[in-house]
Amino acid sequence: MSVKFETKETIRTGSQDLAHEVGNALTRGGGPQGYLAAYLKQLQSNPLRTKMITSGSLAALQEFLASWIAKDRNKNGHYFTSRVPKMAAYGALISAPLGHILIGILQRMFAGRTSLKAKILQILVSNLIIAPIQNSVYLTSMALIAGARTFHQVRATVKAGFMPVMKVSWVTSPISLAFAQKFLPQETWVPFFNIIGFCIGTYINAHTKKKRLAALRRKHYGEGRSGGGPDDFDRRPGY
Repeated sequence: MSVKFETKETIRTGSQDLAHEVGNALTRGGGPQGYLAAYLKQLQSNPLRTKMITSGSLAALQEFLASWIAKDRNKNGHYFTSRVPKMAAYGALISAPLGHILIGILQRMFAGRTSLKAKILQILVSNLIIAPIQNSVYLTSMALIAGARTFHQVRATVKAGFMPVMKVSWVTSPISLAFAQKFLPQETWVPFFNIIGFCIGTYINAHTKKKRLAALRRKHYGEGRSGGGPDDFDRRPGY
């Protein structure tokens, strides 16, 4: 009986030690030489460059993971589609600079203002001004990446996706921003919102891919080929 107890205790202690070692390996104990500290230092010294590298890497990873989750392969059967480098370019060259400017303006507007009224106003400005701008640019970029080549195609994509994306923003943004205001120092907001955006973006991307693939299967096995509408641009799997 005592042997069993010691074995369980040993396994539990070993698991705790392993988790502790993994945590230390990832954060180096969370001290001044930790990876997070090094990242925050780069954000301070080279903010735009660091954000561009981060956003580009996360956008490419998000596209790859969404393709894997949705089983969306290219014609060669790979999940690494042509959209992955395009998404990396979007993240680095469009999303990061735009977010850098808009969030910088928001933070300067409310710098040093810690009252409840100021926090609520910051959330409103973020959701009613900044989020619509970012989401419009995002949907426009996604339409172009997906193959839209005319103004009508881009406008149709933005019009169809704007409110669904805004509804997600209006649910998640106030919660995440309120959490950041309450618990996080301002210098850690960038990695925090990057993580939130990555998780939400991966979910939306994977869900959209699944719907598109299901529509393609219904069209192929059910109704057959049809002429399609003016916004029926390049919907092939794995594009």
